[in-house]
Amino acid sequence: MEIILILSALALSFVLVIIAVPPIISTAKAKHLFEPFEERKVHTQIVPPLGGVAIFIGFTLSTIFATDGLRLDSLKYIYAAVLLMFFIGLKDDLMIISARKKLIVQVVAAVLLIVFAHIRFTSLHGVFGEHHIGQLTSFSLTLFAMIVIINAFNLIDGVDGLASGLGMLASFVFGTWFYLVGSYPLAIISFAMVGSLAAFFLYNVFGHRNKLFMGDTGSLLIGVMISVFVVYFNELNLTAPDPYRIGGAPAVSFAIIIVPLIDTLRVMTIRVGQRRSPFSPDKNHIHHRLLALMNSHLKVTLTILLANICIIAVAIGLNHWRLDVNLQFIVVFLIGLIFSFAPSYILRYQKAKKTRKAYSA
Repeated sequence: MEIILILSALALSFVLVIIAVPPIISTAKAKHLFEPFEERKVHTQIVPPLGGVAIFIGFTLSTIFATDGLRLDSLKYIYAAVLLMFFIGLKDDLMIISARKKLIVQVVAAVLLIVFAHIRFTSLHGVFGEHHIGQLTSFSLTLFAMIVIINAFNLIDGVDGLASGLGMLASFVFGTWFYLVGSYPLAIISFAMVGSLAAFFLYNVFGHRNKLFMGDTGSLLIGVMISVFVVYFNELNLTAPDPYRIGGAPAVSFAIIIVPLIDTLRVMTIRVGQRRSPFSPDKNHIHHRLLALMNSHLKVTLTILLANICIIAVAIGLNHWRLDVNLQFIVVFLIGLIFSFAPSYILRYQKAKKTRKAYSA
């Protein structure tokens, strides 16, 4: 029965998004609801940034249907947080609002999840030698993690299919694990996200007349849900049955979402090093660097997804070998860091090579 509900959520969310996108695009075109051009953008055509509306419709309706009769006390608060992200994202897509206002709403949504839904870290699983943590540390760490994850997915949305592809991958991995350990409501929610993002991915990557972007509406929604999955994944691993218990859960969950996290850390470090605001826009993201190398949105997205899958496999392997969780973190972090800087170094090498050829000629 549970697998039927999970597959129902996956299929229904997919179908709902497929159905919702055409009328959303028609409305956007009729009302001239388009994303304003910016020099740092990599697109040259006018495309509605309202894909998040379709993702919201597919995700929420399918989870309401598929979780009927199943108990998850935090679900109403998860929906409340999703609604907050939806409305602030939609306002930003249509009107452009300040980063400070978006941050305030993100904090409100995170506090709602932590305080009322009790979705928070209670253990570090041995990271820095710590296990059980106090209330204040638990609140602060969870709030920080949620805000970082939400903004990381918001910032990684730079080329076709990337944010939705990474969201699909993370939701699929978390959802599969939730199913294996018997957390069926969370598995249903995860696969509802997979279905919604898969349908959007088709329009975003392969659409022509029906092409659209997810906008902040979609990326913020993905970010808040992935942050919920990360916390639950770490907490459930404290009591998960063998053989599915993951001792190095923090390192594995870090590996699952490593691309947006490492990329955010890298670009913000570069901006601060250049004495600019860490939130100032630029084209230093990994997808911008890879796009300069490959000149194809689909190739960039598939390359990043493949790299992310490999890093997840490494993290699971390290956990299987029962390495210390701190060592697991270091290895995963270094691999992610190497991958994030590699495109920039390749571009510099190619530029230097061209320069040497020009001088020799």
